[in-house]
Amino acid sequence: MADVSVRALLLDLMNEMKYEMDLTYLFITHDLATAKYICDRIGVMYLGKLVEVAELRELYTYPLHPYTQALLAAVPVPDPHDRRTEPMPEGEIPNPIDPPSGCRFHPRCPLAGEVCAVEDPPLRNLRPDHQVACHFADQFLP
Repeated sequence: MADVSVRALLLDLMNEMKYEMDLTYLFITHDLATAKYICDRIGVMYLGKLVEVAELRELYTYPLHPYTQALLAAVPVPDPHDRRTEPMPEGEIPNPIDPPSGCRFHPRCPLAGEVCAVEDPPLRNLRPDHQVACHFADQFLP
């Protein structure tokens, strides 16, 4: 984390270099606003496992994994009339050294069923170039 003005300069430089030199970055961050500024594709991880991968606009428009939805709902919105009202996932974050069986998000997931505690869902394509690892993500398809 750098000072805001220094960070803006660094991100601008990274973007400039990306296009001028045809670079690809693996940019790891917890800051979704920064990811939105610098990334073309986003992979969302929970406890070290990819749960969703999509193009930037696709992910922000159609988040399919409950964890991605919670992350986007937690992004601060300056206009109080546009603030999201979705509840945050309940419960404690599991120990990453000893993650739960099945889907790692199931102890906090509002959709979790019995299968989620047993089977770790693979990443699967639910929309063009949009992969999600969730047994019940189909219900969020537009």
